[in-house]
Amino acid sequence: MSIEYRRPFWVTLTALSVLLLGAVMAAGGGYLVSLGGSWYYLGAGIGLLLVASLLFARRRSAIALYGLLLLGTLAWTLYEVRFDWWQLAPRIDLWCILGLWLFLPFVNRQVGRSGVWRDGATGVLGLGIVAGALMASYSLTQDDHSIDGEFSNAQMQGDTAGGIAQRSASEWPAYGGSRHSDRYSTADLITPENAGKLEKAWEFHTGDLPGEGDPHELTNQVTPLKVGNTLFICTPHSVAIALDADTGEERWRFDPSINRDAEYYQHMTCRGLAYHDGAAVAATANAAEQPNQPAARCEKRLFLPTNDGTLMALDVEDGQPCEDFGDAGTVDLKAGLGEGALGVYLPTSPPVVTSKLVIQGGSITDNGSVDSPGGVVRAYDVKTGELVWNFDPGKPDATEPLAPGETYVRSTPNVWTIPTADEALGLVYLPMGNQTPDQWSIPRDELAERFTDTLVALDLATGKVRWEFQTVHHDLWDRDLPSQPTLVDIDGAQGKVPAIIQPTKRGDLYVLDRRTGEPIVPVNEMPVPQGTDYGDTTAATQPASALSYAPQGPLRERDMWGGTPIDQMICRIQFRKLRYEGDFTPPSQQGSLIYPGNVGVFNWPSVAVDPQRQLLFGAPNYLAFISQMVKRSEVDPDEQMGGGETGLQPNLGAPYMVRLQPFLSVLGLPCQSPPWGYVTAVDLRTMKKVWMHKNGTSRDSAPLGLPFPVGTPALGGPIVTAGGVAFMSGTLDYYLRAYDLKTGKELWKGRLPAGGQATPMTYVSEKTGKQYVVQMAGGHGSFGTKIGDSVTAWALPEDK
Repeated sequence: MSIEYRRPFWVTLTALSVLLLGAVMAAGGGYLVSLGGSWYYLGAGIGLLLVASLLFARRRSAIALYGLLLLGTLAWTLYEVRFDWWQLAPRIDLWCILGLWLFLPFVNRQVGRSGVWRDGATGVLGLGIVAGALMASYSLTQDDHSIDGEFSNAQMQGDTAGGIAQRSASEWPAYGGSRHSDRYSTADLITPENAGKLEKAWEFHTGDLPGEGDPHELTNQVTPLKVGNTLFICTPHSVAIALDADTGEERWRFDPSINRDAEYYQHMTCRGLAYHDGAAVAATANAAEQPNQPAARCEKRLFLPTNDGTLMALDVEDGQPCEDFGDAGTVDLKAGLGEGALGVYLPTSPPVVTSKLVIQGGSITDNGSVDSPGGVVRAYDVKTGELVWNFDPGKPDATEPLAPGETYVRSTPNVWTIPTADEALGLVYLPMGNQTPDQWSIPRDELAERFTDTLVALDLATGKVRWEFQTVHHDLWDRDLPSQPTLVDIDGAQGKVPAIIQPTKRGDLYVLDRRTGEPIVPVNEMPVPQGTDYGDTTAATQPASALSYAPQGPLRERDMWGGTPIDQMICRIQFRKLRYEGDFTPPSQQGSLIYPGNVGVFNWPSVAVDPQRQLLFGAPNYLAFISQMVKRSEVDPDEQMGGGETGLQPNLGAPYMVRLQPFLSVLGLPCQSPPWGYVTAVDLRTMKKVWMHKNGTSRDSAPLGLPFPVGTPALGGPIVTAGGVAFMSGTLDYYLRAYDLKTGKELWKGRLPAGGQATPMTYVSEKTGKQYVVQMAGGHGSFGTKIGDSVTAWALPEDK
């Protein structure tokens, strides 16, 4: 063969690459078709194989055929997703890049022996490239996922004539900001006009970081309290620390030296402390109190739940235990729980405190065993630590304190998040969880079914059930109530209505009359998928609130996503192989797609409510999980157990284990298309969504730190302020953000040294007059963010 007929290197390389891509697409596409999926990938694969053969033969028709294939791909893309950028891009990116390569003169001229570049074949290819560029450019201007509304100026002025009781802008005395658990502050110095000027004021490091060989996952989820001029925090190993509110300097530290060796700790975390002001209670009860009396020791006290199952009372002044509470400052929460409580019963959330009681629940390790400690909730005397009543879901009417030597009913639904109390009504509201194991319900009795995923209102004085409202029937999806409920008085036709708002993992916001549990926003029962293949039963219907952030319709194959057409195709194959019939698809042995997944639309961060403006601010998430039931007899004994959210779960005592995993592509990206996370606001007067915008970038989760504005999941709570600014962290990128409450516009973001999977708080300093915003940046192992130990405060500069 003469030299001019030899196939040039670039043509050979291109042909081999196209051949490989075509073979993968054809094989995968054929398998997808056999599963009932799209024919596009098979057709595209065959087309690429033809292009490869023509390239090997150095035929100009290879260029024309590839141009036609590209144009066909663009048409198919428009048919499936129209101009949705994040869905459009991975369908055409690889093919447009390959088209550009074939368009380059030094490659293009060598396809064929004439050396011609400007011919009809190149024209067809050029048309495809230009069309792809125009489609991509136009799609960047479109956003089908947002709601671009805003609140009126009148509503942003708020209810100046009445509304909430007076609160101090200088205090944040409870986990939820106040006893209403609304995460609202009357601080108003930071506004939409000046929020962009916020700068770091101080930073403090707790020193509580994972040690070498530490077997337990650390998650820093604490929201600081502020009382006087002191902040109070706790660390994953239950260390309580007091900080100067203006400088961040440490004032005292108390380390309870918890037992760190328990085998089954699911997480080492502490979401916060609780505060009680005995002097204020006494002053309210006794108007004739003599002024200027010296404060008694522990008159103001903090309550610290520890991961090894105790509740401690500490003096706010020095952090030392209050000797008059329990046994030298400590109540053993493992009492009455029976065997195996250490490391399985975890009081990771702070108690709710009233004038007389401190009420503590606790989580039970997910999917550990069918024989686990019970989910009892107990109320102790706030001064003495004496047990006043206990609510045992297995014996709900027997609320008198458990006799010595007796145990609570085992394996009952628990309260792992934070309750809320309304002392005026004499009620405490418990957001109940599931009975473990989550997906295996055979051992559940009538009472377990009654209280699972139920908001239960108890009488504060006796612990007796006053009313209850169930959000999921016969839960097989880990849809426990994760969020602290919020109290707010909502404007109605006949005046203010005392309401309670309960967010859920499904995305429903249940708005109930907190006196009776009757829905204010309508709730309807909807039919759901039926039947399991592992011997369990399913509920015929499930409740659904008319105010909901549940996904709009089921996932479809066209909703599958990836970084390239290849991994997107693999996600489509995974999707077709799973059982999926929409929301509440039961778990199965083949593997079921659960959407929303067990992280939920809403989780422990809850929502924030501005009671003056009558608006709600939240951060819904959308991630799917896979739930697969596995016969214990078929499990590889060498397979490692998971940690509660992912992996193979032990389900000891059950014939089936469960394998839980996020629905991810081979590249580790979610298989469902973005956005995966938003910020949103609701007008509580009309119960309408006013605005909703994607939130968060891929800066800390994408290669090279590219900050694509995809809208990432968030696991950190929101707060709102009288200044008209909301704050929130928790996204996969490491920022604390400020938002304009009127429009949802991002006003500012402050860089964090680690993941911000915690709820911020804010206060106005009594000494300097500055408004500070404080955020814990400690990361979250299950969420995949960097672990840290930093508490950071921001404030406006002196000139504002």
